[in-house]
Amino acid sequence: MSQAIVFLADGFEECEGLLVVDLLRRAGVEVITASIMGRKEIVSSHHITILADTLAENVDYGKADMVILPGGMPGTAYLGEHDIVKSQCLSFAKNRYVAAICAAPSILAGLGMLEGKDATCHTAFEGKMAGANVTGKSVAVSGNIITGQALGAAIPFALELIKVLVDNETAAKVAEAICYRG
Repeated sequence: MSQAIVFLADGFEECEGLLVVDLLRRAGVEVITASIMGRKEIVSSHHITILADTLAENVDYGKADMVILPGGMPGTAYLGEHDIVKSQCLSFAKNRYVAAICAAPSILAGLGMLEGKDATCHTAFEGKMAGANVTGKSVAVSGNIITGQALGAAIPFALELIKVLVDNETAAKVAEAICYRG
């Protein structure tokens, strides 16, 4: 079974984070929500309190296949300042998968991870994508880096992650089960 870690910070965009968790779990992926706030309680960008599975410092990253960064503000800013998030993104980029959506791909660009790669992000953050070939598409896959544009792309983004972590057939079954016709 594949394993993915979704980093959460206060101010994360709840649909970009939790929709991804939901669809990956429907596909049989073990998903760990990891708070970077030093507490499990996270308050989303629209003031919804959720409980993360664990703290980022308690995760066994050696077992995971992918790390995922949702967007939202100020959640993206918090993720981009967090040492564990930065070090794990750089580590996973070597031989595993890194995924980010909305504003969060700008974190990857800031780490130099998108140099010469196709990527997408929220249009308001395109100026922070130094080195990337910004496609403007809903989802961009460049090797082991997967980026999504914004909340409107959350379903196709999650389905792309399922294709990578499981297979195309499972992604199609999940899309059918949720009546997604994208």
